[in-house]
Amino acid sequence: MSDENISKKIHVWDIPVRLFHWSLVALFCFSFYSGKTGGFELMDYHMYSGYTVLTLIIFRILWGFFGGRYARFSHFIQSPVKIAKYLGSLKNTTDKTTLGHNPAGGLSVIIMLLLLLGQGLTGLFTNDDIMLEGPLTHLVSYDQSRSLTGLHETISWLLVGVISLHIFAIVFYRVVRKVNLVKPMVTGQVEVNIEDEVEQQAAEGTMVLLLRGIGLLALCSGFVYWIINYL
Repeated sequence: MSDENISKKIHVWDIPVRLFHWSLVALFCFSFYSGKTGGFELMDYHMYSGYTVLTLIIFRILWGFFGGRYARFSHFIQSPVKIAKYLGSLKNTTDKTTLGHNPAGGLSVIIMLLLLLGQGLTGLFTNDDIMLEGPLTHLVSYDQSRSLTGLHETISWLLVGVISLHIFAIVFYRVVRKVNLVKPMVTGQVEVNIEDEVEQQAAEGTMVLLLRGIGLLALCSGFVYWIINYL
């Protein structure tokens, strides 16, 4: 059998997931830079960036239940035993390509989502005593606001650590396992050796998912807007 017959392109990452991923990359870089640099005008944009990140994280959590096959939590959340078994098998470069997040990647996604959610929520209560005051600081005491501000700062550095590990994993897979994890997040497709019927099961309506994603993002945006302006 020829390689042409064996090789199959599987559509794995739907458009909403890809747009979420790259938007979050840009927003986190800007939020981190603006948060550490400071300045009155820059901090205004920092807050808007934070609101957008919070909207995206809420969207991604919901998309984990209503999104495409490989975006759903049910597809990539694994038990600690399976995660440990997978990590132990990383030295085996002959393993077949994982469709979607592998067990370790799935764990990193959950950790990053939780940290980013915590970062966005604590940001609503921040108070630096100079120029920045979150929209929900009136709901907590001054001491609580200062504690949440400190937590907001701590989470930002935890995120830098987790993201650094994420980048290291991408490089490791590219160099050691000869797997390009970045390209599929751009094209949405993974080329693997796989049966035709599995490809058919993976196929999903692109337009349906896109429209569902737009509707869900609109709901998340409205929810965050309500929190900021009416709580």
